[in-house]
Amino acid sequence: MNAIEVRDVTKVYRLYNKPVDRLLEALGPKSKSRHRDFYALKGVSFNVEKGTTVGVIGTNGSGKSTILKIITGVLTPTTGSVEVKGTVSALLELGAGFNMEYTGIENIYMNGTMMGYSRQEMEEKIPEILSFADIGDFVNQPVKSYSSGMFVRLAFALAINVEPDILIVDEALSVGDVFFQAKCYHKMEEIRKKGTTIVMVTHDMSSIIKYCDKVVLLNRGDFVAEGAPGKMVDLYKKILVGLDPMQGEQAGDLIEKKLAKAGGQAGKSGAARADASGVGGKGTDGSADAAGQGTDRASHGSGGESAESMISARWLDSLVVNPNSLNYGDGSAEIIDVGVFDDQGRLTNQIFKGSEMTIRMKVRFAKAASMPIFAFTFKDKKGFELTGTNTMYEDVQMEPAAEGDVYSISFKQRMNLQGGDYLLSMGCTSFENGEFVVYNRLYDVVNITVISSKNTVGVYDMESEVVVKKEVFVSEK
Repeated sequence: MNAIEVRDVTKVYRLYNKPVDRLLEALGPKSKSRHRDFYALKGVSFNVEKGTTVGVIGTNGSGKSTILKIITGVLTPTTGSVEVKGTVSALLELGAGFNMEYTGIENIYMNGTMMGYSRQEMEEKIPEILSFADIGDFVNQPVKSYSSGMFVRLAFALAINVEPDILIVDEALSVGDVFFQAKCYHKMEEIRKKGTTIVMVTHDMSSIIKYCDKVVLLNRGDFVAEGAPGKMVDLYKKILVGLDPMQGEQAGDLIEKKLAKAGGQAGKSGAARADASGVGGKGTDGSADAAGQGTDRASHGSGGESAESMISARWLDSLVVNPNSLNYGDGSAEIIDVGVFDDQGRLTNQIFKGSEMTIRMKVRFAKAASMPIFAFTFKDKKGFELTGTNTMYEDVQMEPAAEGDVYSISFKQRMNLQGGDYLLSMGCTSFENGEFVVYNRLYDVVNITVISSKNTVGVYDMESEVVVKKEVFVSEK
């Protein structure tokens, strides 16, 4: 059963160069237009099932807040329709309905009445609201005397404690100090478990992955896609760097053709694995190659490995790779191989917790790059980024890469993640004329299983050393 149904919603605003143009257009000939149309939303459709948490993400100006305001009835669509089944509480603009001359208590009653609650019903809710807001005796003072923190705390406490069927949240979970934010997230989790339908907009991708059952991705008013949080966040990151979010569907085939042309055509098994991982080539590399750290550079005639031999070296042939990995970038460089090595230098998908490991990647440059950046990231199965680093963070001094160069990059570290399954992502990026550019990213290309005989709380082990001593207590007489 759907709690919210959004059907082909379009929202158009009329923009005028000068305020007087609005009046002249209204009074003048109907045939003469003095405005231009701005489409905040263009035929957006999606459903929100009852009891689920749905995130709406996109860059600034994508129409996220507009669709929430249409759902709550603050705005009406130009075309299309929205059907909402149940009572709605909205955290859009905190405190927007407050009268600054009224006290906190008076504003609670007034807003409760606006939401359809009787005075007696609000009296029953007030103790919980005041306990959550934690503003003390200030609740009996006019809200115009509140600090900004106190104001939003009261507004949030009121909106989230009225037990709605549907809760609409727009960038409202970052209010107050860290302790109040933790309380907000705990309350959100509590009402989510009770079956409240939640629609949330936030730029915090960690919250999207942690709380949402489904994510809707918008871009410049257009509906792009909807689906699992991890996948939608990956598509959103493509939009952030200016790439077509649906680019890369045939990335494995394209890279395979390029590698074949360069002389590194894969055989039957290698081609199948290349199609699956989005990385071309064939063959295996000796484990001794994993011992080094840092960045090695190889090019035609350089005296090291040739570009052809680097391309044909296939660490991925000895690993379990993800058939649905996301591969995208502008093509200035290609990640042509990825390897994971244990503390004995062996290629493997399984690493013992507490042991040293090395992640390696090989990158071939299709054009010169003045300052390439190489990176890796570990994510959990939901897509939550747990840890990672890059050569810029590690202050590795990079030489410019020339067209045709192949770089081999090693990241050596101790595996302190808890036992379980994780996804490894790799990237090659840069800054060109002050703009961030993605050359190539491989998201979730390899699965890593951490084997552990002892897990602690959370996602990683702090390697605590515990000392317990029995003290002799001597009472004073």
